Amino acid sequence: MNILIQQPHPSIDKASIEKLVTQFYGRAREDELIGPIFAKAVHDWDHHIAQIAEFWAAIILKTGSYGGRPLPPHLKLDLNAEHFDRWLDLFAQTAREIFPEDAAFLFIDRARRIADSFEMAIATHSGTISQLRHSRRSLS
Repeated sequence: MNILIQQPHPSIDKASIEKLVTQFYGRAREDELIGPIFAKAVHDWDHHIAQIAEFWAAIILKTGSYGGRPLPPHLKLDLNAEHFDRWLDLFAQTAREIFPEDAAFLFIDRARRIADSFEMAIATHSGTISQLRHSRRSLS
């Protein structure tokens, strides 16, 4: 598959990103493993979904519309590798249902890089070392 990562796919727009985020969080909230984490951390779901949709629009569409700092809130949670694995599985499943394969790839690839970055930052803050686990995995 020959994809230019910097080019947004024609199927990706703000509405499709909002659909991805909404459907993903619908699943995540019901998930036995990560649902309780979200239930404890998120108090205003409408605001959270809008904020995360802006985050993904800024990343994929290069809108520049997200001004937040996503890492600090995650550092406060008791996240481990199993949580990131489940988050990525649900996110990839949702992206593949909404977008054509090459568009889903853009989201999944970026999500894996974010998961690696967050895991490494969490490890660093706890005084341990973490290695890349996600971004080098096959997309199958």
